Amino acid sequence: MAKEKAVLMDGVGLQRAMMRIAHEIVEHNRGTEDLCIVGIRSRGEPLARLIHDNILKIENADIPCGDLDIYFYRDDLTHLADSPVVRKADLPFSIVGKKVVLVDDVLYTGRTARAAIEAIFSLGRPADIQFAVLIDRGHRELPIRADYVGKSIPTSHREMVAVHIPPFESDTGVLLLETEGA
Repeated sequence: MAKEKAVLMDGVGLQRAMMRIAHEIVEHNRGTEDLCIVGIRSRGEPLARLIHDNILKIENADIPCGDLDIYFYRDDLTHLADSPVVRKADLPFSIVGKKVVLVDDVLYTGRTARAAIEAIFSLGRPADIQFAVLIDRGHRELPIRADYVGKSIPTSHREMVAVHIPPFESDTGVLLLETEGA
């Protein structure tokens, strides 16, 4: 069980952070040419869509946006099954030669980002891979960093960050939770 320790972002703060990230992406890439947005399932999906929609408002550019299931690219599959079946990732557009912005809700150890990068390379060779996260909570186990961060929150290993966003929850915001007995 976990109990709520603090509200890190309300719905307005989350929307503001995603708009800022969209502006940073456009500025860093000097526009939207060859740019695509890829959300990491599951909470990266609606965040990627928010970034896409914000870029559409900012630049009037409808760039490709999709989502990526990294389940079969995780490095802990042997804990889940003796002989895991690895499947190729799938997107409704080509990433070859594109500037791919991966989007996730929380950056913690870096293992999810590593799996997403591996999944992207299974689809071809992009020109560039960038990484956007709503929350960076530290505690990296791999040399991974985010290019775009909504908010950096130093946390303990006993704490968890819960991103609430439709369609998974009815409310929108980010909570800091403390695990009991940890």
